[in-house]
Amino acid sequence: MVMSQGRGNAIAVSVLLMGMLLHCGNVWAATYTVGDAAGWSFNVVGWPNGKTFRAGDVLVFNYNPASHNVVGVGKHGYDTCTAAGQKFQTGSDKIKLVKGFNYFICGFPGHCASNMKIAVNAM
Repeated sequence: MVMSQGRGNAIAVSVLLMGMLLHCGNVWAATYTVGDAAGWSFNVVGWPNGKTFRAGDVLVFNYNPASHNVVGVGKHGYDTCTAAGQKFQTGSDKIKLVKGFNYFICGFPGHCASNMKIAVNAM
């Protein structure tokens, strides 16, 4: 009887520890403000350089929604400035990165061509 009670406690502790480890994955996610103090603006294309991003990190795009937006696109949309993707337009968008390349452009005419776009590779 005492031995089975010990196994039960060990199982309960193991389940508790696994739950805590799974929960801690979100604790390590970082939050980045795109463009730093300047925000989401023209010539932000080089902003990701030198930074290390991970899947689950959050990008915050701050901008005037009357003048800009954020569109999540694929590589083709990024290369050709084609705004066919999920559009964000709150002026303070928070977007969680997925593993691999994440591409974002401004969908307002001419803005992407003025380097208002970023490509972020999340590990």
